Amino acid sequence: METMQSGERATRPGAITAFARFVLCGGGVGLASSFAVGALASWIPWVLANALITAVSTLLATELHARFTFGAGGRASRRQHAQSAGSAVAAYAVTCVAVLALRQLVAAPDPMLEQVVYLSASALAGVARFAVLRLYVFARTRSQAAGTLRTVCALPATMARPSAHARPAELCRAA
Repeated sequence: METMQSGERATRPGAITAFARFVLCGGGVGLASSFAVGALASWIPWVLANALITAVSTLLATELHARFTFGAGGRASRRQHAQSAGSAVAAYAVTCVAVLALRQLVAAPDPMLEQVVYLSASALAGVARFAVLRLYVFARTRSQAAGTLRTVCALPATMARPSAHARPAELCRAA
């Protein structure tokens, strides 16, 4: 865990702690959402129910993630809500495709099977959302997030750019 900087309201948790908090907060909201989608879908089309519940649950989860999961120490900004909504749209698409595919494969799926498929798709999308939220949306600064990515993807200087005086045979060996 990083130490508190002057003026910072909270410390940023490590990846494992943040993931555990993400599973607890996001998983709790997701589990409640799955039951809400099922209940609402008895009155309106499933895709619309999923869209409405996804919108509400994304607002709630983004606030929880800002305050607890990623150690932002306060409310989520409009920018963070907008970026989180972008990742939620992708998660919405994954859950819709999964449930609609189930309905194509099974004429009248059991509600329990639908829940299992929905929750499995949500979990898969959730792992991707965690990475997006941690590395981009709730990163302390964009340059810090970019620096993290550059460190992970950096090539040794000899492989990144050959010298201007390299011969074609040396270039072929380097490739």
